[in-house]
Amino acid sequence: MSKSISNSDNDMQALVSKLNEYIHAYYVLDNPLVSDSQFDLLYSKLQQLEMDTGIVLENSPTRRVGTSIDTKFAPHTHLSRLYSLDKVNSYQELIDWANKTQKKLDSPIRYVCEYKIDGLTLSLTYENTRLVKAATRGNGIVGETITPQVVAMSSIPKTINFDGILEIQGEGYIKLSDLEQYNLDNPTNQLKNARNGVAGAIRNLDTQVVVDRKVTAAFYHINYIRDNQLQNSISNHIQALQFLKDNGLPQLKNRAFDDINQVVEYIKSIDRDKLDFLIDGMVIKVDDLTQRQELGFTDKFPRWAVAYKFEAIEFSTTVLDISWQVGRTGKLTPLAHLQPVEIGGATVSRATLNNIDDIIRKGVGVGSVVFVRRSNDVIPEILYSVSNTSTKQVDLPDICPVCDSQLVRDGVHIFCKNQRCPKIVCGKIEHWVSKNCMDIEGISQKTIEYLFRLGLLDSVVDLYRLTPQNLQGLDGFGDKKIENLIGNINKSKNPPLSNFLNALGINGVGKKTASDLAQFFQTLDNLSKATLQQLIEIPEVGENIANNILQYFVNPININLLNQLKSLGVQPQQSKVVAGKLNNKKIVITGTLSKPRSYFVKLIKDNGGIVADAISKTVDIVLAGEQAGTKLDKANSLGLNIINESDFVKILGVDD
Repeated sequence: MSKSISNSDNDMQALVSKLNEYIHAYYVLDNPLVSDSQFDLLYSKLQQLEMDTGIVLENSPTRRVGTSIDTKFAPHTHLSRLYSLDKVNSYQELIDWANKTQKKLDSPIRYVCEYKIDGLTLSLTYENTRLVKAATRGNGIVGETITPQVVAMSSIPKTINFDGILEIQGEGYIKLSDLEQYNLDNPTNQLKNARNGVAGAIRNLDTQVVVDRKVTAAFYHINYIRDNQLQNSISNHIQALQFLKDNGLPQLKNRAFDDINQVVEYIKSIDRDKLDFLIDGMVIKVDDLTQRQELGFTDKFPRWAVAYKFEAIEFSTTVLDISWQVGRTGKLTPLAHLQPVEIGGATVSRATLNNIDDIIRKGVGVGSVVFVRRSNDVIPEILYSVSNTSTKQVDLPDICPVCDSQLVRDGVHIFCKNQRCPKIVCGKIEHWVSKNCMDIEGISQKTIEYLFRLGLLDSVVDLYRLTPQNLQGLDGFGDKKIENLIGNINKSKNPPLSNFLNALGINGVGKKTASDLAQFFQTLDNLSKATLQQLIEIPEVGENIANNILQYFVNPININLLNQLKSLGVQPQQSKVVAGKLNNKKIVITGTLSKPRSYFVKLIKDNGGIVADAISKTVDIVLAGEQAGTKLDKANSLGLNIINESDFVKILGVDD
């Protein structure tokens, strides 16, 4: 006779509670309470009960959303930006970072040291105790929604004992022991490494892949939290980690130190071969949250954390040839062509060398046996060559390999000064049409080079002289492609000023600096008339970049280029300003506010203001939230205009 539904319910709840206890002990406490076989037996019993009754409890470890997703991953905007980390590659660089950071603070730093897991960054959002969203990091602002994949991970609690809004950051990974077993069980479909295995599983539409590969995760950061009482009770990173641990969120070991030299000794003691997971370094963080707020962020990284990178894995191979590439600035870069070798799951057949001095110092020549690594696990790099293996030394070129012009040496670099060199011309056009510049779709590097050879493109100006008649009859140009290309070129004629400035290719002016310049000067005409003093007032624009900007706008060639573009209807938009609001006012954000920092940064920029990191006499407004700390103290001492969030949004006429 079968059990009654109530008895089955009781048995099911008991099994779910017991299995969740075992999962917590295994993944969070790193202290298994039962063997794998015992766990599997109970897990199978629960699955059978769920099948018999048709009931799956909300906190069941078997719960996941189907085995596939019908559509591609939807975008997800993080509640607060997920920053990447700045990196150091030596102990001295780490000590220098610590010393530099300490100089910015009035009190001693306590450091927390954590493993830098080599996996895939995850962002989880809990609301009213329930896991409501999971996403990849993406670009730090918008990621891919992967909630079903994360729900399929048995180590992730589906509910926690916190009823506010919480966004946390962690890393998905596969234990090396689980990887080994997976490859034994799947001899015809083996995974090359754990990092690729976890990325492939989480981005797979079939969530069963996550289960089969036993993907797990570790969490190390509260990215956003809305609960004033809890926020006030957490004053450092160790407390934040304890909060996550108390809520069943898996973590790896961390250590706290009061001296950076102790951190160095601890890192030296790490034996990666004894770990059951991949790490590519250690993360060092400032523990105190008030100190973190005082240190702030750069455009890319938090100033309160850094990643110490371990030496990458090295492999040897042979140099088959060395060629020279010409970039859009005319600088030549040596490129080593290698006997293909697999490093970290990627096949490497080329490696960039910095310059001729780099070649000489490393003893590289054609035929050299060289040791290669993927620098920071991304860019192939030649470390050194084995002595006396070269069959042919590399000679310094004196003629451009593209246009046969005489080359000029400037220090350790070599330049082609012929501004009509095809690689320089095409490189400038390719930069001009790129997404962060004029954003002209439908014109690839191959298309640019093709039109250049035909004499239809000699500069960026010629893009706006193209007509359908020019393109008709050309290989690969049908009527629809011609219509789209001409349409996209015409649409680019009124770009945002920041994109236009980035497209000009002024030395030292990239995407971020171009955005700051556009925000400050509003129009191209204003920028062209700027003084050195005005330019260096902009955060992170130093004297060298300021001089490059000044020189650009007095160069007759550049003046002619701008005039031609204007005559063809190319006119960048005036940067958005709300009159009488924050026009060119420099604003510092400090303390805890009701919304993520990114919300207020956008609000300030949309109203013509400039966001600065540091308190100084030139700051116009300090937007101060709770626990503002030393920045607020300094602002008071300087007599700056300090505004709370409520008054700030009223000034801007924003509905809170």
